[in-house]
Amino acid sequence: MTTSTKNEFMAPSHTAGSGAAAALSPAPLIGTWTNTNKATTDLVKIVISASGSGISVAAFGACSPSPCVWGSVPGIAYAASVSSTPAVAFSAQYKFSFAQVIVVGHLQGQFLEVETFTEFTDGSGRSNLYTTDQMVK
Repeated sequence: MTTSTKNEFMAPSHTAGSGAAAALSPAPLIGTWTNTNKATTDLVKIVISASGSGISVAAFGACSPSPCVWGSVPGIAYAASVSSTPAVAFSAQYKFSFAQVIVVGHLQGQFLEVETFTEFTDGSGRSNLYTTDQMVK
């Protein structure tokens, strides 16, 4: 009989601080973010709102004559460490009839750097797609 050991990795930023729970504040992320590239073919706008103890994320794609509404989905806000409170990043997932999209973003100075990871699920033969965009309030 062999014994299995579960290996776990904990970076220094994962270790507990004083033991008191930190209340994550989504405030730095909240607002309407627009793409700095007016000619983008990706996301043109993201609206992040407080929603209960979390956030909601509404994304808008580049369509003509007006942006495509992706809808609002629950998001997850992240802090820089387990004991810090201001949110510095977020993630959200969208499921469409033709694709699944993971949207992640992090604050970089006055900008929100947003990445999308699209997996096409409709059998169209399209390659999965990665995009990156810079947004500003």
